[in-house]
Amino acid sequence: MLVKLKNINSFIVLSTGAMLIGFAPIFVKWSSLSPSWILFYRMLLALPMLIALNLILNKKFFFKFRNSRSLSMCALASLGFTIDLIIWHWSMNVTSVSNATIIVNSAPIFVAILAYIFYKEEFSSKFIPSFLITYGGIVGLIYFSNSYEAGKLHGDLVVIIAAISYAVYLLILSRLGEEDPFTVIFYTTLFCCLYSIPIGLIESGIQIPEDSYDWINFLLLAFLCQFGGQFLITIGIGKISSSMGAIGLLMQPVTATILAAYFFNELLNIMQIIFIFIALLGIYLARTSIKE
Repeated sequence: MLVKLKNINSFIVLSTGAMLIGFAPIFVKWSSLSPSWILFYRMLLALPMLIALNLILNKKFFFKFRNSRSLSMCALASLGFTIDLIIWHWSMNVTSVSNATIIVNSAPIFVAILAYIFYKEEFSSKFIPSFLITYGGIVGLIYFSNSYEAGKLHGDLVVIIAAISYAVYLLILSRLGEEDPFTVIFYTTLFCCLYSIPIGLIESGIQIPEDSYDWINFLLLAFLCQFGGQFLITIGIGKISSSMGAIGLLMQPVTATILAAYFFNELLNIMQIIFIFIALLGIYLARTSIKE
């Protein structure tokens, strides 16, 4: 009974973390800054929160990897995560939140492909069905969108690059299993913050939030999504089965879709809803097919 209770609690923690990350598109769309600077402030403001929590929980100020090679691997993973988030932020100005979020969450498909290419891991028996179901759902979701302004289809296609970049991040992080997850989160946040600066300078020059509304928006993005969401997912993911974890992580695109409908009037037609469920089923199968 105790084991079952722990599993339920871990599932709730994981699902809550995924739900919090689902709020990210709302804060992104509320910001007037460029995609790279949104990422910069999200990461920058989360860093002192992570340091403070480390002091409270571990009585330590510094974060240290056990293996010296892990730092370079984390830096490479963070580059993939940076590209993913910047493209994802940009895409929500061109396409819908639901399209952008569901497409970027198809990353487990590309994790399997990259694991085969770089680590010679055989495909799971679920890979082909998950690939066909996921992208069948995504194609249907795009096709039945209510309207397409100029560039919107282009936005959906570019998000696939974000999904591949996210897959690079996930694959490399899966190789850091011996490291403290909290340390990984800290350095991922730090590297993403640093990487976003030169990209932001090229993209738009220096941008600073202009008023208290902007700062509150970024504080909520950092606290709820980067700090709270990532931390809760890290706590929960290692204590439940991959199938339960896959279900819990689906709360991110579901939450983002519901919030976008409420805040931005991105209402879905019946065919979009059907194909969203098809895509989510494929993503679920893809996540459960990844080797632990």
